[in-house]
Amino acid sequence: MITVIDYGSGNLRSVEKGFLKAGFDVKVTNRPEDVQKADAIVLPGVGAFRDCMKELTNLGMTDVLVEAIKKGTPYLGICLGLQVLFSESVEFGSTKGLDILKGKVVKFESSELKVPQMGWNELNIKNSTPLFNEIPDKSYFYFVHSYYVVPEDKNIISTTTDYGIEFTSSVCRDNIYAVQFHPEKSQGLGLQMLKNFGNIVAGK
Repeated sequence: MITVIDYGSGNLRSVEKGFLKAGFDVKVTNRPEDVQKADAIVLPGVGAFRDCMKELTNLGMTDVLVEAIKKGTPYLGICLGLQVLFSESVEFGSTKGLDILKGKVVKFESSELKVPQMGWNELNIKNSTPLFNEIPDKSYFYFVHSYYVVPEDKNIISTTTDYGIEFTSSVCRDNIYAVQFHPEKSQGLGLQMLKNFGNIVAGK
């Protein structure tokens, strides 16, 4: 059973449908006790970092999430679900994240770019992980974001993407898999990525 966290925002139904289509059971919940018992956790998200952290805190999810990840529960973060893993975001001043991964979330600054980045862009695979099984280098995925993560530990970077600069578009460390793009909006390859995560959870 893959547990998808509902904090009041995000593409929950698209993610749920994607996993169901890939052949995996899904439970959407906003209850911390469900996360504590989860076989795997997915945190999708759209919107502002500050609002996401506020809602996770209000739901009593922050400590539960950190504990579950630290004990080895497979975790897939999508968009904001990637960003909140880090120490802080500069969006609307400074907001503390879960601090599971060291680093900051910063904004695209180039005046030549359209911000947010919205649309298809390609992945440069730096470190292959099981999440990218059957997904070729330079594959295109769908992005919608104004901010991106800057990890202190460059060894956790799975892929980068070029948008004015080369930024981190996914990370992996131990049981943590997290992506800036939206696999649930990325058609066939996105479905393959959700299937890959399900296979990781199932030990395949």
